[in-house]
Amino acid sequence: MAAPRILLSGDALGRLNQLFKRVSSVNKSAGPFDALLCVGQFFPDSEDQLAELNDYIEGRSKIPIPTYFIGDYGVGAAKILSAVARDSANLGFKMDGLKVCENLYWLRGSGQFLLHGLCVAYLSGRQSSSGQQFGTYSQDDVDSLRAFSEEPGIVDLFLTNEWPSGVTKRAAASGIPSGMPDPIIGDATISELVAELKPRYHIAGTIGVYYDREPYVNDGASHVTRFIALAKVGNKEKQKFIHALSPNPASKMSVAEICAKPSNTTLSPYSFVEETGSGNGAAKRSADSGSDTQYWRYDVSKKRQKHGDGEGLCFKFVSSGSCPRGEKCHFRHDADAREQSVRGVCFEFLNKGKCERGEDCKFKHELQEEGKGFSSGSGTGTGSLNRSKECWFCLSSPSVESHLITSIGEYCYCALPKGPLVEDHVLIIPIEHLPNTLSLPPECEEDLSRLQRSLQAYFKRQGKEVVFFEWVSKRGTHANLQAVPIPSSRASSVEQIFSLAAKKLGFTFTSVKNENSLEGRRLLGMHLDRNQSLFYVEVPGGTILSHIVEENEKFPAQFGREVMAGLLNMADKADWRNSQLTKDEETNMAAKFKSRFKEFDPNT
Repeated sequence: MAAPRILLSGDALGRLNQLFKRVSSVNKSAGPFDALLCVGQFFPDSEDQLAELNDYIEGRSKIPIPTYFIGDYGVGAAKILSAVARDSANLGFKMDGLKVCENLYWLRGSGQFLLHGLCVAYLSGRQSSSGQQFGTYSQDDVDSLRAFSEEPGIVDLFLTNEWPSGVTKRAAASGIPSGMPDPIIGDATISELVAELKPRYHIAGTIGVYYDREPYVNDGASHVTRFIALAKVGNKEKQKFIHALSPNPASKMSVAEICAKPSNTTLSPYSFVEETGSGNGAAKRSADSGSDTQYWRYDVSKKRQKHGDGEGLCFKFVSSGSCPRGEKCHFRHDADAREQSVRGVCFEFLNKGKCERGEDCKFKHELQEEGKGFSSGSGTGTGSLNRSKECWFCLSSPSVESHLITSIGEYCYCALPKGPLVEDHVLIIPIEHLPNTLSLPPECEEDLSRLQRSLQAYFKRQGKEVVFFEWVSKRGTHANLQAVPIPSSRASSVEQIFSLAAKKLGFTFTSVKNENSLEGRRLLGMHLDRNQSLFYVEVPGGTILSHIVEENEKFPAQFGREVMAGLLNMADKADWRNSQLTKDEETNMAAKFKSRFKEFDPNT
């Protein structure tokens, strides 16, 4: 397939007639192009230019190709974008752009999305402490991007309005255009972000000059980064404000292509910003091994307790359980907030006590007790060892989501999770409200074992193996054993990848090798202390890996799912909330599974 063809533009400043006339001309002579990405201020400086802008927004003038912008400030921005944000079609978290009108999309806040195969990350607006709704980015936006930097894969394009401070350092003086501002001028936060994200291309505007910097190497990565700054549309100096790119997505490139370094490549301008005293210092991260970056995204640090002088919560810690900045982070690493987030509570509500999205927000706006549905992410049930009306795993509870149940035995039943990691992701759940599946009564254990063997046979028919794992909380949640199918070709890697993930978190698994899974589970259950939490995983071949969580150890409740998501190259599904379906979709999913599994189901 041909590489996508992308146009880049600097500050539009509301001069859309001039911008799109040039785009149409370039598209006709050298196109077709797939999209236009605009950095810098998109809206006009004065009200007399609003009519031109409104002609496009109201459909009287046409935008020639799909256009995305991040400079959400200028005259008219607040009024227009407030209406866009309220549009029912734009509700929720839409990182691939809120539709303003035909072919025009607003990239709000920060995010990452795929555009014709290219991984595009962006930070919209300018840095400001005013907290205004439009035209500025928040610390939450920055921390969201830092969370993405820990995901596997390479960012192809990174869009910012402001320049990063220090970008001209180590660059050839002959390539720096006249009128270039002091190299210290710029946004130090963007310097830190670009050093962490390591994009292949970084595009910025606002300074008013065109600058195509020599590529530079990245600390801890094999590919180079190219910085391109664009001038303002219609500038009197006639500096370049349109630039064309046709990059192959990194995901489609060979290792040799990704590692290629042009002869004019320089060292990173950010690796010594801190030494020279400019800005706040770019983040430095050591290089992970190839297997580390492919399968795991947690930081090595075990410091998961509260720290930091800032009043706000660290989005990175709350969203993933770790923060690469460690003790240098200025925001709180709050384990309690992390647990609430896992249960579906809105980060903004946790951080500020309120959420401006209100009813439009898909997350909860109240603190949650354990036990909110068949969540495949946290494995929560209820805090009591007795049956409870509030437990979504108890069949006697009015809260149970019966449409997800696929098989009911005498002592155990199967259900599909909310937010499945893959098709046929299954939960095995004791009917009795018990705290784990390792200390079941003998007859219940046998029922569970029959279901395990049936699932193994079912997946074997499909050329797959199955990984079973369970998070056992000392708080006594309703037990559920998760079963995730994987391609047989990945089966030999499972033990290695879980061991690697454990190493990244600073612990080593205890291994029980036993061809008889039932016997191995009994041995593990004999050493289980109700006053301790435990994670274990049964890997294909019969080995059980287990880890007892120490009293003060902060262990991520979604550990099992996150490792599996990495193994399957589905990092975006590590959080079960990213895979939620409608009730109709869940009902259809359960019906299809029951039909396929019927031949193997021991309860039919």
